[in-house]
Amino acid sequence: MIITFVLVFIQLGIYGRDGVSELTTEKALPFPGTSVKLTPSWIKQREELNTAYLKSLDVDRLLHNFRVNAGLLSNAEPLEGWEAPGIGLRGHFTGHYLSAAASVVENTKDSLLSARVNYMVDELYRCQQALGGLYLSAFPESDFDTLERQFGGVWAPYYTYNKIMQGLLDVYTRTGNQQAYEIVTGMADYIERRMSRLDEETIEKVLYSVGANPSNEAGAMNEVLYKLYKASKNPRYLSLAKIFDRDWFAVPLSKNENILSGLHANTHLVLVNGFVQRYSVTGEILYRDAAVNFWNMLLKEHAYVNGTSSGPRPNVTTPTSLAAEHWGIPGVLSNTMTKGIAESCVSHNTQKLTSSLFTWTANPGYADVYMNTFYNAVMALQSAHTGACVYHLPLGSPRNKSFLKENDFRCCNGSGIEAFAALHSGIYYYHESDLWVNLYVPSELNWKERGVFIGQTGDFPSESSVEFSISVKKKSAFNLHLFIPAWAQNTEVFVNGEKQPGNVSPSSYFDLKREWKNKDEVKLVFHSDFHLKSMPDNKNVVALFYGPVLLAFETSSELILKGTYDEILSNLSVTGQNRFQLNNGGQKYTLRPLYQIEHESYGVYATIRNY
Repeated sequence: MIITFVLVFIQLGIYGRDGVSELTTEKALPFPGTSVKLTPSWIKQREELNTAYLKSLDVDRLLHNFRVNAGLLSNAEPLEGWEAPGIGLRGHFTGHYLSAAASVVENTKDSLLSARVNYMVDELYRCQQALGGLYLSAFPESDFDTLERQFGGVWAPYYTYNKIMQGLLDVYTRTGNQQAYEIVTGMADYIERRMSRLDEETIEKVLYSVGANPSNEAGAMNEVLYKLYKASKNPRYLSLAKIFDRDWFAVPLSKNENILSGLHANTHLVLVNGFVQRYSVTGEILYRDAAVNFWNMLLKEHAYVNGTSSGPRPNVTTPTSLAAEHWGIPGVLSNTMTKGIAESCVSHNTQKLTSSLFTWTANPGYADVYMNTFYNAVMALQSAHTGACVYHLPLGSPRNKSFLKENDFRCCNGSGIEAFAALHSGIYYYHESDLWVNLYVPSELNWKERGVFIGQTGDFPSESSVEFSISVKKKSAFNLHLFIPAWAQNTEVFVNGEKQPGNVSPSSYFDLKREWKNKDEVKLVFHSDFHLKSMPDNKNVVALFYGPVLLAFETSSELILKGTYDEILSNLSVTGQNRFQLNNGGQKYTLRPLYQIEHESYGVYATIRNY
């Protein structure tokens, strides 16, 4: 099967104004973290590696810079990397840690992490009180003074402040820690006071983040403040959040104008997640349209085959981060595959956006993109042996994954621990009597409101079958929507051993509406095949898939293939579980899922040359 990259999404009916008209009500809701638990599988093992890493960290070291900044005694050894004393972003990882740990505590009731989170909140409260009762950070207030005078000159103080606020808000909403709520409202009050002293012209300059690697990156301040408004119902926080939504970015997106070229990817992607929150609060169509249009142009014109994006800034050749982390010319990707593409933070925040848009529409196209990014970007960025994550996930050839050291504490360390603390999310959604299954991950769902318990088993995608067992105390009528991905051209559905009639169409849902009884069983059997996706600007630069799995060549050389698409696909074969072979041009290539690659030299995209 041959699939060109752009046509996949056009066929899903997401691109274009017709898709926007769907976004009028929330059609599906994610289950709370207490309702879904992973059961033993290779994905559960990845979660456990992440939890072990969280437990390995010394929280007094995470608190060290906060105590020092507050003038309090700290005997802890300072952290290294981006958390070292004197580094502008110090404190950001502590915010990520609080978010990740709170997610684990909510989901598993882990007593060790629960005690650590509460201890950290107590100590951060002490720091905030020592600083006057509102401000809290690991860097001095003078960083904000510099930003307001120079519109740069410091390393993203709002970005770091946002991470700390989000971590504390997550502790409150996920674990009920009231003191965390008090701290984060004080932090918001501090920002409100600063902003009230600035005129609009100054605010515009402070938040005009169009440069390369902008030092005035504001992070997701809009998003966390909208969430704080939802939690507090305090209209002051709603007004404050709106300040961080800038017309220079939101208005063109709402008009479907692609202004992304040259922008730093993660700086602006998180702002769109804030637009999502604004629309959910205010119903303003401009922000709904901006979010949907952004997602469409991102996936159609700036994303690689696994849903990742970010790469070299146009017309820049210097060997610095200017060769990474930005969006390029729309639709031009084949010449961007440096070693610094696909920043992990971008993949994580894209997943957040995709999930949000799915809740608005229940459109299977969003589920398709989420599944692709889940297996081929998110799972591919973590080591299955150590739990370490990469900063970038290169897709050219030959390439190597460069896993971050445990003492780096870069932004992608932080987004990584959040992502792998939340692998249980994105599997199930619900609304009234409807239940959607979007990922086939061994898990248990406790749908408390309806008295339904569902167990999902299988070794997908390594094996073709997925099974569900349904437990109810009394018969329960609900509509079970089983996601059928775009690659699944041949799928069978069974209920209690009986094959179900009806058309099982790719990129759709197979609906089972019935009165369910205890011990009912559902089984899906997927029949995977090889397919190919090409670059939007060069049909001869291709990547290979088997079912949902993006394949990586084991190679230490540049990948040059010969033949037509059909000839390449016909010479692919399965040689074992998660092992594949391609015979091409007299050479045998071994391929494996990208998510299984560790320290081997590999390549994903190959170039076809028939001369």
